[in-house]
Amino acid sequence: MMTATPTFHYSLKEDGLTIERLLQEKWVVGKKTVHQLRMAKSIYDTSGNPVDWREPLESGTVLRFTFPDITSTYVPEDPGSIEIVWEDEHLLVARKPAGIATHPDHPAGTGTFMNQVMGYIQRSGGTYAEHVQRLDKGTSGLIVVAKHPIAKGLLDRMMEQNEVTRTYEAEVDGRLNRMRGSLKYPIGRDRHHPTRRRVSPGGQSATTHFRILERLETSTIIEARLDTGRTHQIRVHFSHIGHPIIGDTLYGGTETDDGQYRLTAVKVSFVHPITEESLTIE
Repeated sequence: MMTATPTFHYSLKEDGLTIERLLQEKWVVGKKTVHQLRMAKSIYDTSGNPVDWREPLESGTVLRFTFPDITSTYVPEDPGSIEIVWEDEHLLVARKPAGIATHPDHPAGTGTFMNQVMGYIQRSGGTYAEHVQRLDKGTSGLIVVAKHPIAKGLLDRMMEQNEVTRTYEAEVDGRLNRMRGSLKYPIGRDRHHPTRRRVSPGGQSATTHFRILERLETSTIIEARLDTGRTHQIRVHFSHIGHPIIGDTLYGGTETDDGQYRLTAVKVSFVHPITEESLTIE
């Protein structure tokens, strides 16, 4: 099992870069994290010596970053029902089953995906795990989790700038006519319901691209790709055009025997924020 301690190694890719410029200009790390790293003298060379933040370094210099006293608050639980699909020392991608929430509503909460991830991280010596995106309780599929604060900050910014492509598969009620298309409807809160969202002229812009994978007798299997990540986006958009997701009774979908709805996050694609490797994880 890989070590998941909040520690990572980084090989500089250009000459003359200082740690100060790497953190503040290249990675645009938040001020709080920069301050914590500076005060803890927690960036070392391969011999274990703290590195001068103002010293220009050669390309190929390997730095070791550590994050003392940085921990996540999730109560660790048995990671039994989650599947780790991809992992390195910066992040992991795991599959959330349908029927459990992504994260608890308060620090002492249990029974969620992040409680199980924390159990996995702690087993391998780690103390930090934070989800980068979330899935609704009834949605299964892939979630990206940062394993240290620098990765978390970089991935959060990539999400905001739509640099993480998320692909879903769903089964919707009825037979869709168009083979492919884009649904561009702004989404806002439903004033008459505490959790429901609705298409609303004053809502946040939202775009869902889709293509048909298979037409069945009374339903359609589709692939959907998000440009934005609004709450309940795919569910709201397909309900709005008269084809709610099967099992999603909140938005008018046909009930299912198991009570779950037919929506799965099947693929995530992005450029790794630290190694700069192009990743597509399915």
